[in-house]
Amino acid sequence: MTHTPSLLQLSSVSKQFGGLSALSDVSLHIRRGEIYGLIGPNGAGKTTLFNVITGLYQPSAGEFQFNGTHYQTAKPHVLAQAGIARTFQNIRLFANLTALENVMIGRHVRTRAGVFGALLRNRATRDEEHAIAERARKLLHYVGISKPAQTLAKHLSYGEQRRLEIARALATDPQLLALDEPAAGMNATETASLKKLLKTIRDGGITVLLIEHDVKLIMGLCDRVAVLDYGKKIAEDVPEGVRKDPAVIAAYLGGGDD
Repeated sequence: MTHTPSLLQLSSVSKQFGGLSALSDVSLHIRRGEIYGLIGPNGAGKTTLFNVITGLYQPSAGEFQFNGTHYQTAKPHVLAQAGIARTFQNIRLFANLTALENVMIGRHVRTRAGVFGALLRNRATRDEEHAIAERARKLLHYVGISKPAQTLAKHLSYGEQRRLEIARALATDPQLLALDEPAAGMNATETASLKKLLKTIRDGGITVLLIEHDVKLIMGLCDRVAVLDYGKKIAEDVPEGVRKDPAVIAAYLGGGDD
């Protein structure tokens, strides 16, 4: 893969919780237009790093740059507006809202109507709401949810709920889509379909960051992969290089590909 500018760059990032060091001196860079995988044994610090990148945690030390701008104390909504969207390991949909409404909620980070517009329901506000609904319908189709848009989220299949979360994240118009275990609980058919969708998203110009326990999926999908172990980055390379790395092999010995 030819070298392209970094979209996200972490320099010597550490995160401590009291006396526990969850991340220690982690540096990595994610290039524009790639699918970047993050793997490691349970407790390696993957989710902590994810939470730093998406603003849920503030780093204890180090630097974090996204799209050329430095962030250190940014909140999740600030980073969402900057162009980082995420999903969670545990599904966090609004179960009693429709699929369409769930995606529309994600879109509101890009809306212009303020409180007064919402109260007065003026022409501009109504036009914007119509545009949001239309965009949400297109995203439902894009991620492959074939059920009617008015279906309640709780009535979608598990795989469709995962896709709905991705659609809601895409509604924010991200430059970086950060996915926390999107294939968790999926069967082989659903996983293969997800792989195809993520390639389509990448080909559409959105950079993808992926945490996954499914090492086979990571190795068959990602352009580059980083490996964490005990809060430290022990490898960062193309999948074949990571697969052969002695430190990676040692980290997984006895633990399987989890």
